Amino acid sequence: MSKPLILVSNDDGYNAKGISKLIDLVKPYGDVVVVAPEKGESGMSHAITIKRPLRLTKISEETNLRIYSCSGTPVDSVKLALNQLLDRKPDILVSGINHGSNASISVIYSGTMGAAIEGCFNGIPSIGFSVCDHDKDADFDLAVKYSKIIFEDVLKNKLPKGICLNVNYPVIDINKVKGIKICKQTNGVWKEEFDKRTDPYGQNYYWLTGSFKNAEPDNTNTDEWALANNYVAVVPIKVNLTADNFIDKLNNRLND
Repeated sequence: MSKPLILVSNDDGYNAKGISKLIDLVKPYGDVVVVAPEKGESGMSHAITIKRPLRLTKISEETNLRIYSCSGTPVDSVKLALNQLLDRKPDILVSGINHGSNASISVIYSGTMGAAIEGCFNGIPSIGFSVCDHDKDADFDLAVKYSKIIFEDVLKNKLPKGICLNVNYPVIDINKVKGIKICKQTNGVWKEEFDKRTDPYGQNYYWLTGSFKNAEPDNTNTDEWALANNYVAVVPIKVNLTADNFIDKLNNRLND
């Protein structure tokens, strides 16, 4: 039998430290193909490119490892890999390791999770990994240790159809982590603010700022609580967005 085929992507770009750590982690397990944006594409969610052509560039190739950059988004990268590069469906897709948290509502905005969700759409067991540290030289030792555990489990046991994993790591000493906590997405929102400025030509422009507002800070079953209390937070994400429990009620309201 052939080795497992492992597809790797991210949203920080093919040359980010986080994806390098992830590649090193998964290389011993099979044939690895990396397709990631040529530059940072954070916050792209599930965006795709439709108004300009996409380009793939082979960065390097060695035994059991090929690395490509993509001129588009993380989801573009996964789509091109599945449709143009690979001769079979990957056994697993891993995305990250992202520089910055993707816990709570950030999962909606995340390009890292966009790539994982695209894999999930295509029936591939998929995981997004993120460290709660935006520093380009962030410490990934804790993330590598626990990503290996989670990766090995999913590679062996797969995931249910329509479900992928959102994994986030706290910024703490590796010896202080309390373990893995399986939890739910925290209810919370980003309270956006815009810093309004004026350019030399008198035209206004805006920088997005803001802060996260946790609506349930004391709920011990949430990812934000887990991270704040030194756990690795793992949230199973259901990618079918249908509110099944509201269908009958809405049907009765609109068809009485």
